[in-house]
Amino acid sequence: MGKSNFAESSDKSEEQVSGAEVIAQALKTQDVAYMFGIVGIPVTEIAVAAQKLGIRYVGMRNEQAVDICAEELGNNVKPAVTLLGDTNAVTKQLLEQFNKTPWQYPPESSWWQTLREKMKSNEAASKELASQKSLPMNYYTVFYHVQEQLPRDCFVVSEGANTMDIGRTVIQNYLPRHRLDAGTFGTMGVGLGFAIAAAIVAKDRNPGQRVICVEGDSAFGFSGMEVETICRYNLPIVLLVVNNNGIYQGFDADSWKEMLKFGDATAVAPPVCLLPNSHYEQVMTAFGGKGYFVQTPEELQKSLKQSLADTTKPSLLNIMIEPQATRKAQDFHWLTRSNM
Repeated sequence: MGKSNFAESSDKSEEQVSGAEVIAQALKTQDVAYMFGIVGIPVTEIAVAAQKLGIRYVGMRNEQAVDICAEELGNNVKPAVTLLGDTNAVTKQLLEQFNKTPWQYPPESSWWQTLREKMKSNEAASKELASQKSLPMNYYTVFYHVQEQLPRDCFVVSEGANTMDIGRTVIQNYLPRHRLDAGTFGTMGVGLGFAIAAAIVAKDRNPGQRVICVEGDSAFGFSGMEVETICRYNLPIVLLVVNNNGIYQGFDADSWKEMLKFGDATAVAPPVCLLPNSHYEQVMTAFGGKGYFVQTPEELQKSLKQSLADTTKPSLLNIMIEPQATRKAQDFHWLTRSNM
């Protein structure tokens, strides 16, 4: 190939733009300031392109029983009613009909009675677990003390296995669009991204509003280096890493040492185990934030209070819990059965 042809080819390649960049430019020309979406392909590429043009991106997960693809309806749990169509259009149609004929489920119905009884039963079981004084703490004890101090208007982000599942039932949010998590599919690695996006909006629109990001220790490992991003932009995030030394369950330090007597970790360590007592709080201090190593309810209360009071920098609380701690007994296996 001649030099002129090679130069011409190079110029053409430099002029090429991706589909994500085309979409981002179209959004920009329509004066879109914020973009809300679900993290993943291809939204991630579009979001990056949009941010380059000054559009701010907020990753969200809004569960709906509405889908534009008929084959996806009932893909996870068989619904009683399915709606096929664009979410915005279907919602608008539902609201229009509801305004014409307002209706609510009769409060005296047997369904409501069963639901209230189940709510009371779950609340009692959770309170009993939260009241346990043994150390290390369990999930419910941790979340009980966290819930006591959470600002009413804060964003709650949660990610993990037991951490997210239990957190959803104990840590309350009071405002719409103020809870961000992986939903029923348990996608890992989205927690810190959600927290960063929410914090950017909070910092811009409501200075002083906090983002509380509750992570399991395994979940934190998927995107833990985003702590550098949090510190780089000095975002109003308080990270809580609920650390049980593993995925679902782990070993304490003594059990880990005993296990290693039987061979190399690659041969004898269960795949769900992580290194005991890892000091994740030092990831935060390495980048200039505040880190706390928490082992007791008193330390948790004190460190969380200090973190919420200090609006000058982000914080990370590394909260040690019982490695074999789990959630209360479940009546069913959510999304574990086969759809085949």
